[in-house]
Parts: sequence; C-alpha cells; structure tokens
Amino acid sequence: MLKEEGKKVLFASGDTYRTGAIEQLRAWADKTGADIIQSHYGADPASVAYDAVDAALAREIDYLLIDTAGRLHTKKNLMEEMKKMKRVLSKKREYLPQETILVVDATTGQNALQQAKQFNEVVGITGVDLAKLDGTAKGGIVISIVYELGIPIRFLGIGEEKEDLIPFVAEDFVTALFN
Repeated sequence: MLKEEGKKVLFASGDTYRTGAIEQLRAWADKTGADIIQSHYGADPASVAYDAVDAALAREIDYLLIDTAGRLHTKKNLMEEMKKMKRVLSKKREYLPQETILVVDATTGQNALQQAKQFNEVVGITGVDLAKLDGTAKGGIVISIVYELGIPIRFLGIGEEKEDLIPFVAEDFVTALFN
C-alpha cells in the first residue's frame, strides 16, 4: 500500500534466527518492490535495526519496516531482546516517529490478550495487526485488546498475497464477526 502511494519503503530483516526468515522477507520485498537490508543468521537483531536506520536515512526512505522474530511473551530472553531493540532505536534517532505493531495470530484466541499485555508493558505497542483471519472463525480477541489496552487494530491478514493485508474497518469487522 505504501509503494502504491509512491512511498520509498525499506524492509530490515531483524529475524536473524529462524531458518528461512531472511529469504521469506526478501521474497516479500521482491513482491512489493521494497528495498531490503539483511544480515546473516545469528546477527544481533538490534544491530541490524541500527544499521537499517542509517541506510534508510542515507537513501531518503519514507518508511523503514523492521521485521523481528516471532516470540512468546513467556520467553524472557526474547522479550529482553525486543526491549533492547526498542532502546537502541529510540536512542539512535529519537526524533523520528516510531510505531511498534504487534502481529497477533487470529488462531491463538484468548492467549493473544496476554501476549498483547506483555508486549505493551515491554515495548509499548502502538497498533495490532490480526493475521491468519482467513483460517479461523476466531478473531474476536481484538475486541478485548482494544477494550482493555486501548491499542488500535491497524490491519487484518486474510490470506497469503500482498493484497490480503487490508486496513481494519471496525464496522466491517463486527458485521463479519456476527454474520
């Protein structure tokens, strides 16, 4: 959507542990026409993010999207890594606007609320994307997330193609939920 608006977009691969993560993000960069900054497996994700900010500024990029590893809120070491990344980015360019979007799997149900609470405490979430909505009748958990945490839902993932990430429209979501 950003590219269609004429924006310059850069992806940064901060998921340096999961096999195939870098290649997966590269495939999405190719599909969408975005540039990509990547490192090697095992690299420090905060370091990748730090370098990506410099690259984005040097290339006059409008949007830098940093992909991080999926993590459970119960894994303290992974949450500490996320905290470090947020800290590094905030110090790097504190005057730049930053969003922290939590991608929640629609199939997780009530666990998504606990996940959102923990992530919000650790890094301060500014939005939630609900993924895999096409594979489940669930998804109503977003109502609890919005109600309890006041965090807006930004996008819904309804498939595997780039067109399948759609803006969240509350009225449409509620209608679909009850139909």
